[in-house]
Amino acid sequence: MVGESLPEFNYPKDVLQPLLSASNSSSLQQALEILIKDSRAAVGRAELASKNILPTVLKLVESLHRASSREYLMQATKLLRNLCAGEVANQNSFVEHNGIETVLTVLRSAALLSDPNFGIIRLSLQVLANVSLAGAEHQQAIWLKLFPNEFFILASIRSLETSDPLCMILYTCCDGKPGLAIELCRDTGLPIVAGIIRTFASVGSREDWFKLLLSRLCLEDIHFPALFFKLCEGNASEDRGNTAFGDNVFSSEQAFLLRIISEILNERINEVRVPNETALCVLGIFKRSVSIVDFGARAKSGLPTGSTSVDVMGYSLIILRDICAQDGLGDLKKDSVDVVGLLLSNDLTNVILSLLHDLEPPAIIRKTLKDSENRELNLGSTKLCPYKGFRRDLVAIIGNCAYRRKNVQDEIRQKSGILLLLQQCVTDDDNPYLREWGIWSLRNLLEGNSENQQIVADLQLQGSVDMPELARLGLKVEVDQNTHRAKLVNIPGSYTKPIERVGPLKFMEKMSTREPQLHIQAHHTATFILSTKRPNTNTLPFGFPENVEL
Repeated sequence: MVGESLPEFNYPKDVLQPLLSASNSSSLQQALEILIKDSRAAVGRAELASKNILPTVLKLVESLHRASSREYLMQATKLLRNLCAGEVANQNSFVEHNGIETVLTVLRSAALLSDPNFGIIRLSLQVLANVSLAGAEHQQAIWLKLFPNEFFILASIRSLETSDPLCMILYTCCDGKPGLAIELCRDTGLPIVAGIIRTFASVGSREDWFKLLLSRLCLEDIHFPALFFKLCEGNASEDRGNTAFGDNVFSSEQAFLLRIISEILNERINEVRVPNETALCVLGIFKRSVSIVDFGARAKSGLPTGSTSVDVMGYSLIILRDICAQDGLGDLKKDSVDVVGLLLSNDLTNVILSLLHDLEPPAIIRKTLKDSENRELNLGSTKLCPYKGFRRDLVAIIGNCAYRRKNVQDEIRQKSGILLLLQQCVTDDDNPYLREWGIWSLRNLLEGNSENQQIVADLQLQGSVDMPELARLGLKVEVDQNTHRAKLVNIPGSYTKPIERVGPLKFMEKMSTREPQLHIQAHHTATFILSTKRPNTNTLPFGFPENVEL
């Protein structure tokens, strides 16, 4: 220990001697180093549990805290954390010997300093996080001691290294005892989660436990609306963006929350069924944002754009896109309403079609019409895409909603939407993979709908262009000079690959291998979000593997 000297003879023998004996060492410094190393392995933790070493470590932590011995306190807390990682005997002993109160005393002192000791706070929270994994009884004991005041103080610390273990504790407690999730999302608990979101929004990083906690509250449960609107209060109001363009309506934290929820939903699109309350809330947010976004400036980037209102609109649109791709996911309870049907009954199709109709046509369409005498298509639109990919996301929602839904197919036909969708089957630099989404949407509009098929069949084609993609499939377009109708024919000597019929989720998975924006795969430092419900911390102390330095 550099820079600190500890008079070991001042410590009672019942604290010092068991540690020296268990480590076969002659000094406290050496004992702590040996025991920390031994406690990294399950066999080491089990052996130390058989020697009932944990109560001694708790006494040491109390003594070091009173003596303000910072470096030794760090080591002792690290040992305590390791001992409580997956070893039930140690976890039980921790609760039985008032370990929660001991650690809480250390936490209070470290958190209330003018310059908080982030290292001590992080280690102390990791101790409680490991203990919380022992089960409902341990979770309840921690909750009763820390909720709401202590959690609120800890959530107010703007530090990533302390927020992640705090999220682990909250998630584990809420997942183990569902009633605690309700308590966390009431008036006394919402400021805790809001504080954590503000921390991650300002730090700019998103840890796995944070995403697990938000998934548990907002996608697996119905608390998204309360949390979203809580973020417009207090400190969030200080960062409202450019008021000239309506950015004062939403906060940057609200845009950040939508961004994280969109990522989580995309990652777990085959696992989570979004609650109706959440879906309707997101639709309401989208409609509100559409009314305040400036559509007069051409997009310079994709999401995030730096404009709060545009980001809120964009991420809510992406969430709606993925919700509409979840057709038939999970078993509907008796008398429950299909979430996509609920969105459609609340004017989703009309809102999306209106936006698409008001946008100027894609660049290639504008150029073609400008160079020709055909003015039938709409060129009088004044609205521009507020972010790159906006048009594509609108088309994607239509395609997902129209999949095997005749009422949607008919509605789009009745609102003259088929020709509008045909215009989207082109490449566009500002909307990557617009053509693929356009073709997908058109396919869903025509499938099993003879009226829609007839409208397309009655269209007169003025000419055709070479399409290398068709040629690679062994196909070409021929135009009948009398009827002006087009047909696909085989190129002699070529082989035509059969068309694969897929649903929305399968289509998005296929597109994800080609375009990250369609099916975002997060680059995690750990992989547990995609592989299991929670990280396996029963075999390793919190903070390991070795890529985490403590």
